Amino acid sequence: MKGRGGHGAWLSWALQIALVALLLAGVWALAAHALGVLRGRGIQSGFDFLLQPAGFEIGEGWLDFHAGQPFWRAFLAGLVNTLRAAAPAALIALVLGTLLGIGRLAPHLLVRSICIWYVEALRNVPLLVQLLMLYFALTQLLPDVSEAVQLLPGVWLSKSGLSVPWPVASDGHWWPSALEWPERNVFNISGGAALTPEYLAIVLALGLYTAAFVAEIVRAGIQSVPAGQVDAARAMGFRPAQQLRIVVLPQALRLIVPAVTNQMLSLVKNSSLAVAVGYPELVSVANTSLNSTGRAFECIAVVMAVYLLLSLLIAGATNLYNARVALRGWR
Repeated sequence: MKGRGGHGAWLSWALQIALVALLLAGVWALAAHALGVLRGRGIQSGFDFLLQPAGFEIGEGWLDFHAGQPFWRAFLAGLVNTLRAAAPAALIALVLGTLLGIGRLAPHLLVRSICIWYVEALRNVPLLVQLLMLYFALTQLLPDVSEAVQLLPGVWLSKSGLSVPWPVASDGHWWPSALEWPERNVFNISGGAALTPEYLAIVLALGLYTAAFVAEIVRAGIQSVPAGQVDAARAMGFRPAQQLRIVVLPQALRLIVPAVTNQMLSLVKNSSLAVAVGYPELVSVANTSLNSTGRAFECIAVVMAVYLLLSLLIAGATNLYNARVALRGWR
């Protein structure tokens, strides 16, 4: 029986590899045909432009980029900016969504009503509208940098964005060994790290919007756990918080994780809306590259390939985690 199982597993892997290879071959054939049609019409085409100097600057990001560097590095800088916005937004969505989902089932009427209001309000307002509203609030309603509001020690908020302490390397060291604290001067804020209004707007919009959907997933997952499990935990003397942490959530994860994965995939793809507020993420860089080179097909193909790769990586990672959760809870 073990031999048959091993043979079946190898056959399954072989079929999947063959399917992926066939899919890649089909994509390659379609791309080659499209490029051939463009060349036949006298339109310059090909991916050789990726090695040429970009000729434009990228205003912010972790990856240093200047106009003399090639287009491929510009796309890489845009990808880094996409991840730089999507990662904290995903963290906000997961933490806030979990709390809201639990709050939806709270016995306290006020807490339950606030959570319901939040979920229904944000789920039914388009993300682009929320993004533009947040950007307007950050750039128009906040005070000027000379009158920045101090939220916490070393944390300043103004129309210019959010300034926070940031780790820096001391002389002779390559690793961060100290914190640089922002200080407000007469005209500006110096030191620390500055988060632009564009960056704050897309992170908050993605995080707050996705949290509403995560909340519903968490609520449904909790309610899917049989009531007998909760009664058994209560009979064993578990407090409500222990019931939730030890008994309910571990069993609910088998339903929560796959659905939350879809929301994380949507969050990463929705980050392309950052182009509306001028944040230089992947799609924004692709639009600038398209206008500079005229290679519309190639720029769109790069963006599609990158988002496909990100989606596959996220789905693969969460599927591995979901398999571990399922085995632990339902062996």
